[in-house]
Amino acid sequence: MTDQSTFEPQTGVDETSLMYMLRLAGPMVVTTVSFTIMQFVDRFMVSRLGTNALAAILPAGFASFLPSGLVIGAMTSLNTFVSQSLGRGDRKACANYYWQALYIGLAYFVAVIVVMWPTAPWIFRMMGQPQDIIEMEVIYLRIMLYAHVLAVVNWSSSQFFMGIHRPIITMFSSLVGQVVNIAANYILIFGKLGAPAMGIAGAGWGTFIGIGVAAGINITVFLGPRINAAFGSRHTLNINLDKIVNLLKVGLPAGFDLMVNVAFWGVILVALVGQFGTESLAATSAVLAFTSLTIMPVVGMGTALTAAVGKTIGQGKKDVALKQTSVCLRISLVYMGLVGICLFIFRDSLMAFWTIDPAKDKAVIDVGSNILICAALYQVFHAARTIYTGSLRGAGDTIWLAVVSGIGAVFILGAGGAIIAALFPSLGAMGPWIAAMVSIILAAWANRWRFKSKRWMDIDLFSRRPVGVTMRDGAAME
Repeated sequence: MTDQSTFEPQTGVDETSLMYMLRLAGPMVVTTVSFTIMQFVDRFMVSRLGTNALAAILPAGFASFLPSGLVIGAMTSLNTFVSQSLGRGDRKACANYYWQALYIGLAYFVAVIVVMWPTAPWIFRMMGQPQDIIEMEVIYLRIMLYAHVLAVVNWSSSQFFMGIHRPIITMFSSLVGQVVNIAANYILIFGKLGAPAMGIAGAGWGTFIGIGVAAGINITVFLGPRINAAFGSRHTLNINLDKIVNLLKVGLPAGFDLMVNVAFWGVILVALVGQFGTESLAATSAVLAFTSLTIMPVVGMGTALTAAVGKTIGQGKKDVALKQTSVCLRISLVYMGLVGICLFIFRDSLMAFWTIDPAKDKAVIDVGSNILICAALYQVFHAARTIYTGSLRGAGDTIWLAVVSGIGAVFILGAGGAIIAALFPSLGAMGPWIAAMVSIILAAWANRWRFKSKRWMDIDLFSRRPVGVTMRDGAAME
């Protein structure tokens, strides 16, 4: 699985070709899609417990991801440093960066559990959640906090293996873990094979078990003989404060970006939608399940692009990064354009999928069908935002991404959504969703402008000072 020869530089390979990017991105696409399918199945199983359970799992998931987003995003900088170190030929640094990311993540989540476990009920009351679902939200959140401690290994491993251009390893461990997760969920949620029926708690513990299995596979491969021979994975465990500082300098803005873009964005949306009732929350949960699934191939492409751009920058070939981004952007726009058309045409059928009794749950279907119109409209912009984000992260331009996400979440979605909800209450859940659509569209244009400005070319992660760039206008871009 990890033949050392695959780590050697390849000659005669066009790193700007569609086939090259698809080979690199393919395993990450499978990984991200399979993970989202797992979440999709989780929500579907929970939806069989009733509207309240479906409404509870979404805000609980976002609340658990709020602190997680910070460290997951920070770990995306591991991909950047590993890929650039690989391009520079410094393999031991690749493995040592992995250990530093692992240490940061484990220490962080011990602190998160200490703070969030006792304050869980207060968190959901502050979010304005309906009283009849808060208890379920608290149960799920607390289990997910434990799961995230194990997930640190998976997040670090995913970025490391992507950085050394071996995403097939992450794909394998993720698929195994997700199969285990789905099986465990089925057994624990509904009480199969002699196990007690645990309801929404079963979904949490099933995820915990699946994550643990994947973590075991990842750390075993990382410490295995082939990775150790190529990168010295067993001999680079020393704490390196310089590398920790480097990871945090680039990673904390990236972490803030992801926390705001996914978790905080979701918490604000859920809080705004929650004032319109449980049916609106259930519909939002269902719509986000679909949109999270459809964007994942592009997220996988963006993660692969981060590694590709990082490696070419490490080799001093910044012009190649322009062409790689163009290739990924084109295929992602076509794909998400088709997704948007499908969401619009089949919106009623898609929403009916989530209900046990379509006649009884007609309110959920009607609200969700309207929301899917918004989702259909922003799909291509979401693709552009994701691809440009992947490329800018590969260059280490993470502060820009954090600022754009912060403005979009706080001012456009938060303030804008609240104003729309107050002035046009008849729109119901559509009001906050319109604000969410606008925030995604504007973020896409902002990231496109930043990429085309080519200011990311002046970033040097290893010296932290501007460098001369001779190739600035030699390649066309979308």
